[in-house]
Amino acid sequence: MTGSKTQTSPSASTATTVYPILFAISIVHLLNDTMQSTVSALFPILKDSMNLTFSQIGLIAFAMNITASLLQPLVGLYADVRPRPYILPLGVCFTLIGIITLSIAPTFAIVLLAVISVGIGSAVFHPESSRVAYLASGGRRGLSQSIFQVGGNIGSSLGPIMTALVFVKIGQFGVIWFTIAALTAIVIQFKVAQWYSKQSLHVAPIKKKTSPSVTHHTGLSRAQVIGTIIVLVFLVFSKHVYMSSITSYYTFFLIETHGVTVQQAQYFLFAFLAAAAVGTFFGGPLSDRFGRKNIIWLSILGTAPFSILMPHVSLYWAAVVSIFAGFILSSAFSIIVVYAQELVPGKIGLISGLFFGVAFGLGGLGSAVMGNIADHTSIAFIMNLSSYLPLLGILAILLPKDKDISA
Repeated sequence: MTGSKTQTSPSASTATTVYPILFAISIVHLLNDTMQSTVSALFPILKDSMNLTFSQIGLIAFAMNITASLLQPLVGLYADVRPRPYILPLGVCFTLIGIITLSIAPTFAIVLLAVISVGIGSAVFHPESSRVAYLASGGRRGLSQSIFQVGGNIGSSLGPIMTALVFVKIGQFGVIWFTIAALTAIVIQFKVAQWYSKQSLHVAPIKKKTSPSVTHHTGLSRAQVIGTIIVLVFLVFSKHVYMSSITSYYTFFLIETHGVTVQQAQYFLFAFLAAAAVGTFFGGPLSDRFGRKNIIWLSILGTAPFSILMPHVSLYWAAVVSIFAGFILSSAFSIIVVYAQELVPGKIGLISGLFFGVAFGLGGLGSAVMGNIADHTSIAFIMNLSSYLPLLGILAILLPKDKDISA
């Protein structure tokens, strides 16, 4: 009992859920991902103004996401050993630089440099903010991660609206308005960092050694933990490559297949992403009540019927089906992060950075690969190919039961 108590005490810095902090980081997540979404929102504009191929469109997404992917686990690992609360506002400064550069970028190469800066900002923001959500959870980890994640998904969903209402009319320079979002996020992150710096448990990270055959206080062996992490990575792969395909190419598919305008296509993409934001909020509380494994299983595999139908139905039904697909699919990621954090207690930063990094990396790589394939086949082929990815949700059957990893 003593050993268990020693390990579980760092799980949260407070006995109750600190909602002001959770809402603060959720708002910053909204602002951060709104700024990130300006990149994909600009794709139709940049494709026409710079005469870009689909491969180049994919490379822009890849440059931003692979930067975040490679750096996030390193940021998380470093923070586990030597926490730096005031790195939170610093990360948003990189995003601010990227936004300003993107608004005036005259060439494809400068666009790449701009999105790399945005990627660095995300690499700093996500693992440390996820740790703050964990500390402020008061034990309600699924709920806290969902509050954190829903802000990001709402921000991502605003990209298509920005294209329809801003970029189609103003063009690339319209991105400059989002410097206001960056400055607001910096101010909020300073407040969060002040709370974070007062958490005494962050001053002295856990150094207790564990048995070589058992990982901390879970009931799983080290080999079982590694195997479970691999399964979770495959599930993240299925979700984020599909999401990346929709975010990057669904509007092109609608324009080509159904003859809608750029502006109209953005509203359809917004419907998908807005439904995803709502699904994110429900996923965490449901997992707290019905179990992580059950909701992960339902979320990813349950998306498959709708994703497979989406490229083959009329324009009206495409909107309906996409809403169901977005809602069901996006309830999974925050739960996967919490599930993995409970697998490896005491490594909150590393696990958060790893899974956010994997999500960004796979999303960016998937976008680049899909863009290259689209140049050699068609956008319709890409939509059909990616629609089968949620079937990988069947792998959730291999996950241990929640009770086997609980403290």
